Amino acid sequence: MKYILFSLMTILLFGSCQQEAATPTNLTERKALLAEQKKQLRELQWSIDTLQEAIHKEEPPKDKPTKTVSTMKLVNEEFKRYTEIQATIQSDDVAMASSETGGRIVYLNAKEGQNVRKGQLIAKVDLDAIDKQVDEINTSLSLARDTYKRQKRLWEQNIGSEMQYLQTKNNVDRLEQSLKTLDFQKTKANVYAPISGAIDKVMLKEGEMSSPGLPIVEILNTYKVKVVADLPENYLGKVKRGESVDIHFPALELDKRAKISLVGRSIDPTNRTFKIEIDLSNPDLSLKPNLLAIVKINDLIIADALIVPQELVLQEISGKEYVMVVSQKEGKKIAAKKYVEQGESYDGKVQIVSGITTQDEIIVIGARNAKAGDPIEISNPETTDTKKNK
Repeated sequence: MKYILFSLMTILLFGSCQQEAATPTNLTERKALLAEQKKQLRELQWSIDTLQEAIHKEEPPKDKPTKTVSTMKLVNEEFKRYTEIQATIQSDDVAMASSETGGRIVYLNAKEGQNVRKGQLIAKVDLDAIDKQVDEINTSLSLARDTYKRQKRLWEQNIGSEMQYLQTKNNVDRLEQSLKTLDFQKTKANVYAPISGAIDKVMLKEGEMSSPGLPIVEILNTYKVKVVADLPENYLGKVKRGESVDIHFPALELDKRAKISLVGRSIDPTNRTFKIEIDLSNPDLSLKPNLLAIVKINDLIIADALIVPQELVLQEISGKEYVMVVSQKEGKKIAAKKYVEQGESYDGKVQIVSGITTQDEIIVIGARNAKAGDPIEISNPETTDTKKNK
């Protein structure tokens, strides 16, 4: 051992002296110096190897500590990928309560949020103007009838012209029809709820003027609502009427599953989307119009896929991806690295296309701390597979 150390020191000292010698000035001297230094390097490497072997005999390397890990067996299973589309709630039944005739609103029984029944009285309109028109027509009709009676008697006595007789008769008929029209309009003084539901908006107030057809209140029937979403046109072949979809309401932390009730027949040229609707019952009225919803569209199914949690796929600095698996060496279990190729991924799960099989047992807990070759001890509290790690 002392001889080896002396030899190593001699070589180092000689090499140092050589470095201090003058630098060769021609090609022959440079080649000779290079050959000499290579010889010294070989002798130095031999001395290092000899030292390492001697140290190893006197002080063998300590065994690596055993690491406790958890593992799982892989199984082939169905892989589903979903696309999440924002949608909104809309009332399935919306109606406007309006007057069929003009006039001042003298009575209004409507507040926003108030529940009403179909046929319930909402408002009354003042029809004084119509009453005045009725009085005027009654006065004119009385004169027209008297004139018609006299002209009829003259006509029966062959006195006067037929045209005079027909004109007086027509005048009576016209006024009587106008009176019927005004009497009908008077029945429209009351405004009733066209549907059952809740009053969403009150457009006019008591004392304001209402015109024919002008909405007074808006009524929503929210016992039945629909989820409306706009899908990109590339989903046309992936959604069908009657297909079930999952719906999530973030504000309510509520999930529902329902069938698509309508698929739009046209593409919106401005954003290249088409509309879908999903009918929902809303007995507790928890789903409000314009509430945000997330519709999950299943756009991919792989029947027999090898799936692992995304967090178990690790990456080297070079970018190569791998998983840690259980291997055997000299009858002992050790951690080993297997390079893999990823396929599709969704919701924290990834499909493995190649690199591992169902025969492999991959490390779940302790994978990031384990290195290839580390001795391991498996501690699984219960049988672990990919389905339990979803």
